[in-house]
Amino acid sequence: MFAVAACAAIAVVLVGLGDRAISAQDKFTVQVRGGLAFSEFRGYESWQAVAISQAGRLALILANPVMIDAYQAGIPGNGKPFPDGAKMAKIHWAQKKSETAPAPTMVPDTLHDVDFMVKDSKRFADGGGWGYAEFEYDPASETFRPGNLSDQPPQANDAKCGVACHTIVKTRDYVFTEYGKR
Repeated sequence: MFAVAACAAIAVVLVGLGDRAISAQDKFTVQVRGGLAFSEFRGYESWQAVAISQAGRLALILANPVMIDAYQAGIPGNGKPFPDGAKMAKIHWAQKKSETAPAPTMVPDTLHDVDFMVKDSKRFADGGGWGYAEFEYDPASETFRPGNLSDQPPQANDAKCGVACHTIVKTRDYVFTEYGKR
């Protein structure tokens, strides 16, 4: 009798977990207008770190190998543009004080959003060759959605969302982030 009850309980738990797995969003299906999709950045989680920033939120800026090679070749400081295929990701988190560090140290808390840039001179010719995407994260549903004008900061929800902001660094091929000496 106990074995039957235990099997029934396990079955209920597995069915519940299965429902959650089936209903969970596949983040790689989300895209912004203009076609820039989360799936174009598959594997970004393991890209090399370029820099960190802190402006209200903690952020980690990552780059794919094409972008890293370009940085190491002196781009954009040498006046050359980044090559097509260069990609960056910027992950933003709310911040909190570390519970274990001996000195006051801020660490990532809740994921806020993930931003992407890709260099594709033909596809994004009207944006300096760069396409942009910003995906807001909802921790309650564990889902992403394209950024919009009601977000802080406001985001146009298309592949041109970063053009206006990045134009001020046109002479750096539209890239703000410095690659620190290692």
